[in-house]
Amino acid sequence: MTEATPSTAPSATPSTGTAAGKATSTAASKASIIASATTAPGIPPESPPELAPAIALGNTSGIPPAIAPGLVASRVSIRHGRLIDPANGIDDLLDLHLADGKVLAVGEAPPGFEPERVLDATGQVVCPGLIDLCARLREPGQEHKGTIASETAAAAAAGITSLCCPPDTMPIIDTPAVAQLITRTAALAGKARVVPAGALTQGLAGEQLSEMATLRQAGCAVMCQAESPIINTLVLRRAMEYAATFGLTVIMRPENPFLRDNGCAHEGRVSAHLGLPGIPEAAETVALARDLEVAKQTGARVHFRALSCARSLEKLAAAQARGIAVSADVSAHQLILTEDDLEGFNSQCHLNPPLRTAADRDALREAVRTGLVTAVCSDHQPHEPDAKLAPFPSTAPGMAALETLLPLLLRLVAAGVLDLPTAIARLTCGPAAILGLPLGNLAPGRAADVCVFDPEAKWRVGPKTWLSQGRNTPFWGERFKGRVTWTLLGGQIVHERRL
Repeated sequence: MTEATPSTAPSATPSTGTAAGKATSTAASKASIIASATTAPGIPPESPPELAPAIALGNTSGIPPAIAPGLVASRVSIRHGRLIDPANGIDDLLDLHLADGKVLAVGEAPPGFEPERVLDATGQVVCPGLIDLCARLREPGQEHKGTIASETAAAAAAGITSLCCPPDTMPIIDTPAVAQLITRTAALAGKARVVPAGALTQGLAGEQLSEMATLRQAGCAVMCQAESPIINTLVLRRAMEYAATFGLTVIMRPENPFLRDNGCAHEGRVSAHLGLPGIPEAAETVALARDLEVAKQTGARVHFRALSCARSLEKLAAAQARGIAVSADVSAHQLILTEDDLEGFNSQCHLNPPLRTAADRDALREAVRTGLVTAVCSDHQPHEPDAKLAPFPSTAPGMAALETLLPLLLRLVAAGVLDLPTAIARLTCGPAAILGLPLGNLAPGRAADVCVFDPEAKWRVGPKTWLSQGRNTPFWGERFKGRVTWTLLGGQIVHERRL
C-alpha cells in the first residue's frame, strides 16, 4: 500500500458517500431514534420520568452527566484522612466536606454545616476520583465482552470516577447519536462518568473527516483514531487543522502498520526465542516522528497514547523542548511487566503495544516520575475467555485492567520509584488536563468526585474481588496492597467496601 496523493484528500466537510459511511450512518440512525426519544437529560427513554431529579444531582457544567437513580447523600464529611490533592499542592491530614454534588470546603466545616453522613478515613488516603484516559467498555456492539454497567461498576470499585472511551465501538462514535447514547447509558448506570472520544475520521477509515464540531457538542472532549492509523498524511494534516480550529485535543496511538506487519510481541530476544513474529520499536517511533511534525505544522494539541519504548520518550522530550504542544501517557502494565513475561506463551500478556525490554520499562518509569509523561491509564480491554485460548499469535490482544490501575501504581510507590502524590497526580489532574475537563481537583466548587483508599489493605485478584466482565489479566491470583474503601461520584457513594 502506498500513501494516497493529495488529490484524494478530503475537504474539512465530511462526506457519507462511502460504504463504511453508509453503514455507520444506518447504525447511528438507530441510536439517533433512541436519543431523540429521551425525555430528560442523561436518561434513556425507557427510564421512568421520576428518575430525572436523581440523575441530575451532582452534575457539573462542562462535564458529562454523572449521577444515576438512587438515594443521594447530599452532605458528606470525610474526616481524619490524609488528603492528597496534587492539583492544589495539598498533602496533609485534612477533612473534606461535600454538598450538593460539589466540594464545599477543605479543612474546617463551614458554620452551620451538618453532614448527613460522616466517613471515617483514619489511616486512609483521600484524593480526587481517578481518571482513566483509555478504557474500552465494549458497549455498544460487543456486550459479550463487557457492558457499560459491568465495567463502570468495576471502575467505581477501583476508585475511578471518569473514563475516556475510545471511538471503536460498534457503531463507531462518529455521530452525536452514538456519543449521547453512551453518556446517557453511563448516567443511568450511575457508577462513573464516561467521556466518549469522537472518531477523527468517519468510520475510523482514515479518509473523510468526521463532524468534529457536532461531536464536541455531543460530549466528545477529544478526537481519536483508536487503533486505526491514518495512512494518508494529508488527511492527517487536515484532521489536525480541523481539530485545532475547535480547540480539540487529538489523541494518537503511534503505530506504523507496515512495520508492525503481523507482529504480536516485541522484536527482540524473547520473540526470537519463542518464534513469535516481532513488532520493532520503529513501528512506534516512525509513526511518532511523522505525527510530531504534522502537529508542529498545524499547531494542533496532540496527545500520544500508550507509548512503550525509550526511543519514543526521547522524541517526545525533544518535541516539547521545541515548543510543540504534545503530551503522552503510558499503560500501567508497561511500568511493571516486560517481554520476559511472555515466557510460556502467556496469552494474557499478548498486548498492543507489546511489552518491551526492562530498559524500556525503566525509561517509562522515569518519564512518569519526572513528568515527561503526565498520565497513566489502564488501557482496559475486557475479553471473553475464548479470546485468549488460541495459539499466542491468534489470541486477542489486551487485558482487563481497571481494577489493577491504582494497585500497580502503589507497587511503584512501595518500590520507591514514585512518591504517592506523584502517583496520584498521574491518575487525576494529569489526565484531567489532557481531556480539558474541570476534574481531578478537590478545590471548593469542583465536582465531588472522590476516591478513599487504604494503602495498607491486602487483597487477592480473584472471583470474589473482581467485578469486570473480562477476567483476562496476567495478575489473576496475585496479591496486591492498597484497596479502595469508598468512591464518590458527584457526592454520591457509588462504591463502599465492607470492612
